[in-house]
Amino acid sequence: MSELLNDPIPSPETPEGPRLKRRSGGPLAIRGKGEPVPYRPKAYRWSRPNYSPNRRRIEIWNFVLQFLASLWSMNKPWTYKGGFTEAKKIARRRKQASWIRETILELGPTFIKLGQLFSTRSDLFPSEYVEELAKLQDRVPAFSYEQAKAIIEEDFGRKVDDLFRSFDPVPIAAASLGQVHKAQLHSGEEIVVKVQRPGLKRLFGIDLAIAKTIAHYFQNHPRWGRGRDWLGIYDECYKILYEEVDYINEGRNADTFRRNFRDKEWVRVPRVYWRYSSPRVLTLEYLPGIKISHYEALEAAGLDRKILAKLGAEAYLRQLLNHGFFHADPHPGNLAVSPDGALIFYDFGMMGRIRTDVRVKLLDLFFGIAKKNAEDVVECLIELEALARTDDMGPVRRSIQYILDNLMDQPFEDQSVAAISDDLYAIAYDQPFRFPATFTFVMRAFSTLEGVGKGLDPEFNFMEVAKPFAMQIMTNGNSLDRNTFFNEIGRQAAQVGSTALGLPGRIEDTIEKLERGDIRIRVRSIETDRVLRRIGNVQMGTNLALLVSAFTLSATILLVNGEIWLALIVGAVALLLAGSLIRLIMRIERSDKMM
Repeated sequence: MSELLNDPIPSPETPEGPRLKRRSGGPLAIRGKGEPVPYRPKAYRWSRPNYSPNRRRIEIWNFVLQFLASLWSMNKPWTYKGGFTEAKKIARRRKQASWIRETILELGPTFIKLGQLFSTRSDLFPSEYVEELAKLQDRVPAFSYEQAKAIIEEDFGRKVDDLFRSFDPVPIAAASLGQVHKAQLHSGEEIVVKVQRPGLKRLFGIDLAIAKTIAHYFQNHPRWGRGRDWLGIYDECYKILYEEVDYINEGRNADTFRRNFRDKEWVRVPRVYWRYSSPRVLTLEYLPGIKISHYEALEAAGLDRKILAKLGAEAYLRQLLNHGFFHADPHPGNLAVSPDGALIFYDFGMMGRIRTDVRVKLLDLFFGIAKKNAEDVVECLIELEALARTDDMGPVRRSIQYILDNLMDQPFEDQSVAAISDDLYAIAYDQPFRFPATFTFVMRAFSTLEGVGKGLDPEFNFMEVAKPFAMQIMTNGNSLDRNTFFNEIGRQAAQVGSTALGLPGRIEDTIEKLERGDIRIRVRSIETDRVLRRIGNVQMGTNLALLVSAFTLSATILLVNGEIWLALIVGAVALLLAGSLIRLIMRIERSDKMM
């Protein structure tokens, strides 16, 4: 409910409100003191009661084929009038991104939501596409009151007049998934009723079946499928979309969110009226407020903008780090302020969860970042499934080390979430990163909250507010384990012991790989000397391994034949060679980490 309860649209009969003029088939157009604001809602084909699945398939594939054709022409210099330049290519890409956004609006709710999800995936798409997708406004013409009334009466088996004392037929807000009407219960309580758009699940079923075919195509594409799990991305989007259109699930999310903040008077969540809710209808407490980005209205109400900025950041950090259950779409339309300065959260259809085991892995990631150890960070990202393991992790490791060296040199308070996010996504594009939805939701939320905070208070710094919470994690004060430091030392000691015990097996595996020809060495011109030294070390290691094996076998044969002293001498030589081999392997590993 992006802007459903804050700054509600006044009804036509409200004397002090702006004059409202009703347009046929759509929401209200607002006329203020100045010139009239023209509003002519477009009759989108997907919003019709009956539509052909075959025609829908043609429309979607027409968009995909046009997109592929434009991608093909973008890399052909002869398609540029007056000759190819990089500036012309960037301009064409921006124009293409704008066309994608407009076409997505034409395609309707499924693709609007997919576009909004993809606007967080800078690891998949160029920045021009992401910027345009972020502009997608989830505002479409409202459907008629008769349709909303039919859905309510079908779900509850009762007339609207029997359920509610009053029900405003004019929606106070409309989006691609549903619209919201203000109403009143017979008990006198003010409520809002969120009604799902007619035929939405049928439209989702058709569109997502087509989208899966498209995902298969991209998965098997020799260029775009390499290093990308498009089917996995499809499954993730499928789950998120169907969760968002299940209003029972949204109601449960709202209840959970409210319970998590039950001891904080400065956070409020609309109460769910379960008696009047169903999978397609959600009835909530009417909690109006001032939209948090209406800065002048907040000042006029006598509210401290600096305090509100800090409270917004603290509320989200508590969701993420203390509760493990967070609002995945905290844009300004979903956050309002009550007259007494409390934050009001709306719209709980899209929520994120962080499991305890993931939080433990995140703790390891924080340790790696604090130590500026790119190797540890890479391993943690692989365990978190944010990075795919490849044959050559050198470029990724060097990119992360570069960020660590430059980022960690700045004071914590001077860092920006948006800058960190941009740096991370810059190395992610065309690299084997595959950020899960939870990760991208968190980064988008942090960037959004930082923008809102700076709007409220130009001196606001999100990282400064986050510092106490980051220190809480580093000291593991978040109830995971009070003895984290000692546990970390023990864990690393056990890891070293395990590595030492597994060393003979690793040597044997190395020899087998050498025999099979599975070891491949990539040579870069700027690293020729280092690579040649590595080749020499590997060859020396192979020779030492063979000598150790030969002397060990000889010592065994001599011992069996009763030549004890000679066997001891040969065995001692084997041990010396084994020690040299172990030192050589450790030197090779250190060299690899520096590459």
